[in-house]
Amino acid sequence: MSETESLLEFPCQFPIKVMGKHRDDFDAIVVEIVRRHVPDILEGAVTTRPSKSGNYLAVTVMIEAHSREQLDAIYMGLTACPDVLMAL
Repeated sequence: MSETESLLEFPCQFPIKVMGKHRDDFDAIVVEIVRRHVPDILEGAVTTRPSKSGNYLAVTVMIEAHSREQLDAIYMGLTACPDVLMAL
């Protein structure tokens, strides 16, 4: 699908949602990976939520996405991380 066929209109606000095993630095790991592609993550753009049992942690990073290629690079970086179980 080309950028002209995308349902997204860039630039746009876009939530990056990531799930992993609950550990103290998981949110920092996710932010570090996203920051490689979006250096200007705004304060308050990162939210976390533990699973009901507390075994997993969901991290959402709201970014301003500029292209489909940028989003693809972010997701490739996240899925290459062994600590990340899922990225949406």
